[in-house]
Amino acid sequence: MLRGGARNTDVARLFDIPVGTISYWRHVDRAKRGECPRRTPSDCPRCDGRPLDGRAYAYLLGLYLGDGHIVSKSKQHHLSIYCNATQVGLIAAAEEAIRKVMASPGLGRHRKNGCVEVKSYSKHWTCLFPQHGAGPKHARRIILEDWQQDIVDAYPWELVRGLIHSDGCRVTNWTTRLVGGERRRYEYPRYFFTNKSDDIRRLYTDTLDKLGVEWTHCTRDGRPYNVSVARKASVGLMDAHVGAKY
Repeated sequence: MLRGGARNTDVARLFDIPVGTISYWRHVDRAKRGECPRRTPSDCPRCDGRPLDGRAYAYLLGLYLGDGHIVSKSKQHHLSIYCNATQVGLIAAAEEAIRKVMASPGLGRHRKNGCVEVKSYSKHWTCLFPQHGAGPKHARRIILEDWQQDIVDAYPWELVRGLIHSDGCRVTNWTTRLVGGERRRYEYPRYFFTNKSDDIRRLYTDTLDKLGVEWTHCTRDGRPYNVSVARKASVGLMDAHVGAKY
């Protein structure tokens, strides 16, 4: 009857069988005969084997670990990256990275008090960011999976750039020195990265170590939340590969 075009509800009513059962039987029958429509491929590199843009992903991972989070709903996940509203270059870079990582993401900007939320909708953001979980990131373990670490090893500067562009900054410090009896002012650039998560700070400093960048911890309220890069050669490397947010 079903193969002849009868409706599921009519067959269910005739034989007193739940319509859900009839629908399932019909699906199984179609599958055996190769009549089921093919599943539409997702835009997720982890699920469908599409090549993942490692450079863009490493940068987006840094943004997510710094000023990003995912909100999970029943049929969708929302990835949000928060950017300073005045840093239009950063906003554009975040959007570009999202588009390169996910083939066809729902993407939009939401202006909030002093910042812009770059927000993307997809069923698969948790596939790409398995660090997602309940509560703030500093209250749970943040450990990269092997495939993520392989990408970070291949594109370490992109991860550092993403972390600095989210929870970091480039500032100009100054000090005074006594030269020939005269006190003179000297200015020098410095990079700071601030994050409460021990795991995220360790990921940042381990990557700096591999890149030959010298760093020190600066305490805040008795805790080493700040990581400083101040030596001239190391600042030069950071300037060449990261630069200030704009």
